[in-house]
Parts: sequence; structure tokens; C-alpha cells
Amino acid sequence: MTQEESIYATGEYLEKNKDWHVSDSPWKAGNIFKIIQRNQLEYKTVCEVGCGAGEILKQLSYKMPKGTKFEGYEISPQAYELSKSRENENIKFHLKDLLEEDKSVKFDIAMAIDVFEHVEDEFGFLRKMKDRAKYKIFHIPLDININSILQDQIMVGRRTVGHINYYTKETALATLEDTGYKIMDYFYTADSLELPRKTMKSKLAKYPRKFMFNINSDLTVKLFGGFSLMVLAK
Repeated sequence: MTQEESIYATGEYLEKNKDWHVSDSPWKAGNIFKIIQRNQLEYKTVCEVGCGAGEILKQLSYKMPKGTKFEGYEISPQAYELSKSRENENIKFHLKDLLEEDKSVKFDIAMAIDVFEHVEDEFGFLRKMKDRAKYKIFHIPLDININSILQDQIMVGRRTVGHINYYTKETALATLEDTGYKIMDYFYTADSLELPRKTMKSKLAKYPRKFMFNINSDLTVKLFGGFSLMVLAK
């Protein structure tokens, strides 16, 4: 399938995800800024590969030093149209694939936030992205867990949000290392605990999940799911 034929270009993805996950963007931006701050990164330019509607970059622009330049790259015409309303003198968006651009286009920080689980050739994607910045930040959904397997949630996610690659913490980190990255830092992000839940079942599940996570985070993630991994790499 070509990029032009993908669900991200035809409008199918927007039809299934009406706000292109804008509502989650402040939470994601907060976690991105957390990993940047705790590693004391120095930067002046930030890009996001697969920036969607651009809200993450907008939220980061409120947190990062004045004068920081942001650029977002997106292959979906629908998402690009949504992003244009967020553009200003410090934030620019492009309807193109950064990884197919001139290799001289580089940044201090490059991000792929909930992206390479959608990519057919995730290894090729990661190898191409590696040289685009000194620091790389990834947010990776951890779809493989006992709960998701028993309830067939992996196939639900495949149909609704287009995930075609599935990870545990260990396989996510190994995938980055196998494609040449040096892991600097990582931590779990808990959307199941920190973002609003829509159903009564998910609201009730929050309490045992939170209790267990405080005791043994790795086991909780593998049993219950509802977590992602924020990773900083070189």
C-alpha cells in the first residue's frame, strides 16, 4: 500500500478518530517535557514526525523556552488541514514525509509520538529517523498484555486506531536498540490512570490497576495494560 492509499491519506482514519487525538495532547506534551527536563537537554529546534493535528507541538510551545522553533511533518492531508490553525511564527507544519526529505534537514530533538506502531516497515522508519536529530523521543503504546489478549483488544485497536505493530516494554526497547539507538531514559505513561475514562467498567478498573502499579509496575503493565512507554534515545 502506498502512502496515498493509506487510511491516513484517504480520510478513513479521521472518520474513525474525529479529533485526531487532540484531547490527549496536553497529557502527552506534559510527559514529553518531563523526560526532557529530567535529562536536562539543551535544544533550540524540535520536530515531530507524524504530528497529526499539531496540538502536541502547540502545547510544548507553552512549556519550552521562548524562541524554540517547532516543525511538524504529516502525510495525512486531513490532519495537515487541522494543524494549520495552530501554526504561528514559531510553529510550522509540512504536508510531507520528513524521512524522504533532504538528509541535511536536522533538528536538536525529533519526536515520534504514537507513530511507528502504525508503520509497515518500522525498522526502516526508525533507521531513517535516527540521523535527523541529536535526541529522539518516542511514545510507544504497550498493546501486548494479558488483558488485551483475553479481550481481543489488539484487533479492536487494529481496526480503530490502525496499530499494526505490537509491543511490550522489552520488545519496544529492543526494537530501538536493534535499529541503532542508545537508550538514555524511559518511563511508563499511564493513560488508563491519568486520562478520563469513558465507561463504568474502565472507571472501576482504574483502582486495582493503580494499586497494583504502585506495588509492581512491570507486572501491572503486563497483566492489565493501559500504559505506554516514553523513551529518550540518541
